[in-house]
Amino acid sequence: MATFDFNITATSGAARTGTLKTPRGDIRTPAFMPVGTAGTVKALYMDQVSDAGADIILGNTYHLMLRPGAERVKRLGGLHAFSKWSGPILTDSGGFQVWSLSQLRKMDDEGVTFRSHIDGSEHRLTPARSIEIQSDLLGADISMQLDECTDWPCSHDEAARSMELSLRWGDKSLAAFGDRADQTLFGIVQGSTYANLRQQSAEAVAAQGFGGIAIGGLAVGEGHDAMCETIDLTVPHLPHQVPRYVMGVGKPIDLVEAVARGIDMFDCVLPTRAGRHGQAWTWDGPINLKNAKFAEDLAPLDEAVDCVASRDYSRAYLNHLIRSGEYLGSMVLTWHNTAFFQSLMATIRASIADGTFEALRADLSARWAHTKSSPRPKSEPT
Repeated sequence: MATFDFNITATSGAARTGTLKTPRGDIRTPAFMPVGTAGTVKALYMDQVSDAGADIILGNTYHLMLRPGAERVKRLGGLHAFSKWSGPILTDSGGFQVWSLSQLRKMDDEGVTFRSHIDGSEHRLTPARSIEIQSDLLGADISMQLDECTDWPCSHDEAARSMELSLRWGDKSLAAFGDRADQTLFGIVQGSTYANLRQQSAEAVAAQGFGGIAIGGLAVGEGHDAMCETIDLTVPHLPHQVPRYVMGVGKPIDLVEAVARGIDMFDCVLPTRAGRHGQAWTWDGPINLKNAKFAEDLAPLDEAVDCVASRDYSRAYLNHLIRSGEYLGSMVLTWHNTAFFQSLMATIRASIADGTFEALRADLSARWAHTKSSPRPKSEPT
């Protein structure tokens, strides 16, 4: 299995910035990956995603395997050609959606049998099948092991059983992945919010020899403080020279605090979902463009963000579009949010490099204290 070169160029406390080098291009870290659920970052052209500053996007195994079908994507040239994204793609394993969307599923030691949320058809997902879909059919640059995501809260026994199952599936995922020269595979740490389980899982996953390690089982309802505490419990047991990824996180304040704890990669549906619901994220916090107070506000969304959507559309116009149900409103807000999240990551990277990260962290924590994470909804994955 290839392990992509990961060069850490500067640190500030536990925070670090660097470059993850892949055959399809460099990923500047810390990196935020826009979510391309069905081969598209919702409401955006891929050129807009790239121009916003994204180096990598995330593809969704569960949704693509159901529609249009992973084998069809392969016949049509793979996910890069199909979606017109030439940079790196990370795909999730499908495990989270099986947990969050399926009403009927049966878990066993070999995998999971579930029913499609689209038509009720039955499907089987195993570690080997997940790797086949991600690496062989979709052509992901970075694939994720199949794991089981647990509910929060859950008992220690439930978390331990799930963590041990995920470790066994990690071994099976590695075996199925084999020796690939231009792709890599990330493992996933589980253990809910239990310190001993997180340590056990982190040490075991580190020993398995993945090309990167994700901290899973977060952003499932535990809240900002518990998320931070869990990262604190986990990171000391992870290798230094391996990229660390927190899955499904999150709000800007979550990103800042996770970076401060040594995390390198993130994904979340928040920028696109918020845009579709009339919310814009700015350096001064989120604003709801449905609010009548913006009806005659000629100010742009955020002039500090280097994006047409952020600079050239008035809040009044966007208020009109959102209240009128016009598609363009969601498109512009999603474009802005995507650019804002990339601007945030670029600012974080620069601050780590020039030694001002802690000052930036303090400033943003004060601005965004009221925006700390809330549960990720099970029923809306994008």
